[in-house]
Amino acid sequence: MPRTRKEEAPIVVDEAVIEGRYVEIGPYTVGFETFKEDADPAPLFAGLPDDRCPCPHWGVVRSGKVTIRYPDREETYVAGDAYYAEPGHLPMVFAGTEIVEFSPTEQLQQTMSVLGANMAAMTAP
Repeated sequence: MPRTRKEEAPIVVDEAVIEGRYVEIGPYTVGFETFKEDADPAPLFAGLPDDRCPCPHWGVVRSGKVTIRYPDREETYVAGDAYYAEPGHLPMVFAGTEIVEFSPTEQLQQTMSVLGANMAAMTAP
């Protein structure tokens, strides 16, 4: 049976706000994300449908809290909570939060390519 753990996953993202380690298991990507500071990453989703994340995620908050915002509501999850973030959301992240998240790999890669391009554009001189 395929398996992984945070210590085995390579660091793919190491930015001021987030350290992300990701491993593909079957058609899903397991993400181990640690947020180093509070941040509203909403501007990074510009260009996606309704400027929101179109990729579903299933996750568990290991520490801290994360808020998932939808056009009609907000849902906040804290340490120990399992959650489902349906397509059309925007996350709000908080310093000290660690999550383990499962996402369909193909949709996640498409989403991350837009986020990466937006991040590069924001940091370009």
